[in-house]
Amino acid sequence: MSNQPHLATIKIKNLRLRTFIGIKDEEIQNKQDVVVNAKIQYCAVQAAQSDNMDDALNYRSITKKVIQHVENNRFYLLEKLTADVLEIASEHAWVKYAEVEIDKPYALRFADSVSLTLSCEK
Repeated sequence: MSNQPHLATIKIKNLRLRTFIGIKDEEIQNKQDVVVNAKIQYCAVQAAQSDNMDDALNYRSITKKVIQHVENNRFYLLEKLTADVLEIASEHAWVKYAEVEIDKPYALRFADSVSLTLSCEK
């Protein structure tokens, strides 16, 4: 069939977590808010045809891994935190493309946040 879905895009939007991130004493001693956004693409033809969870990428289990990793670790750099979350988002063999953006609210005076985005394509 020509109208079958081929590439599904899962978006995890504004996942608000707390972690230790930064290099200043205050940042090392106190958890800060971070906001995670992820975009994950995979071939969903089988899931769309079968309507079976076993044929779909489980975004709930991915999100749980992200939460556990972010909240139970310490990071100096936004680059490391973002790279780690990207690795979790893209680890399943079905994933064709993943992109992660993490915001660090109030990191700069006069700015809502600073964010970093990383992506990978398989």
